[in-house]
Amino acid sequence: MRTPGPAGLSDERIVELYWRRDEAAIRETDRKYGALLTGIAYRFLHDEQDAEECRNDTYLGAWNAIPPARPAVLPAFLTQIMRRVAINRYKERSAKKRVPSELTVSMEELSAVLRSGQTPETSLEAEELGRLISGCARGLPARRRYIFIGRFYLAEPVETIAGELSISVPTVYRELQAIKRGLREFLERNDVTL
Repeated sequence: MRTPGPAGLSDERIVELYWRRDEAAIRETDRKYGALLTGIAYRFLHDEQDAEECRNDTYLGAWNAIPPARPAVLPAFLTQIMRRVAINRYKERSAKKRVPSELTVSMEELSAVLRSGQTPETSLEAEELGRLISGCARGLPARRRYIFIGRFYLAEPVETIAGELSISVPTVYRELQAIKRGLREFLERNDVTL
């Protein structure tokens, strides 16, 4: 979860450019957040060209969403769009062949928490499950929340998370185990059958 590139226009000013339908909004978004967005897509897809196309699709998504949306936190708004675009691209590619990806690894790790004789959909609607998982993540201490979001939302490699937090890789793995254990207990307390 690297910080954005060099400071340019403020996020509020960039959003205002979108509202005015000024194409400079795209250039300023790319200047400030292009590397962050491309990095997210690359971790999902492991292909530079696909990552660049996803970045451009994200800009189109932002252009189409603003207005009427007026995001309060522009990087969160953009990463949400990027994540959806990259996951859709990943699904398209996976339907054709097996694609190596940090997304595959991180989702396999998380699915172990949810694995049972039932699918999450038979226990709760997917939206409700997402709400519960978000609630659990919000209740985590700051470092664990950072690890959770980095690994399971942004699909960052464990080594990257360790480097960003200046902790060892084994420590990140221990934290992930504790997070998954806590998530399982949280879901069970909320009547999700596992």
